[in-house]
Amino acid sequence: MSVSASASASASASASVSGSARPVLIRAAACAALLLGTAVAAPPAASAAPVPVQETVTVDSKGRIADDGTVTLSGTYRCRDASGPVLVGSSVHQGTAHTRYGVGGTLAVCDGETHEWENTGRVPSGALKAGAADVEATLTELRSVDLLLLPVFHAVHQQEVTLVRSRVIRG
Repeated sequence: MSVSASASASASASASVSGSARPVLIRAAACAALLLGTAVAAPPAASAAPVPVQETVTVDSKGRIADDGTVTLSGTYRCRDASGPVLVGSSVHQGTAHTRYGVGGTLAVCDGETHEWENTGRVPSGALKAGAADVEATLTELRSVDLLLLPVFHAVHQQEVTLVRSRVIRG
């Protein structure tokens, strides 16, 4: 805070020299506000800029689990401006277990519109059961940088869901 103290001392000295304290005090206050990171309100722009598309991924409140360990999770996503392939990935864990199980992946279309996703995968027998579970969904782009594919995360969402029993449908 020594900066504002010296600014105010400098303002006092300038005020006594110039004879008019108001302009100096206003300048000192503005400098102190800038130094302290305080934003000074500006008048709103005449026309508002378009709101950019928010990139999101959601998880439905219910997932399905079959007797053979097949888990199906779903939700929605929205993304845009991707230069590489984008995947909607999902994982699940239950209770106090530290192991997260990956559940499939869906190729995303990043056009700024909202799309549905559904991932299905099999976890080890007995690893999960019907009931509350924690699901994480990620919207990840694989961007090519110097011959490497690097992950770029567009959106992540973690949510508690209810896994309900379902039958395995064999084709």
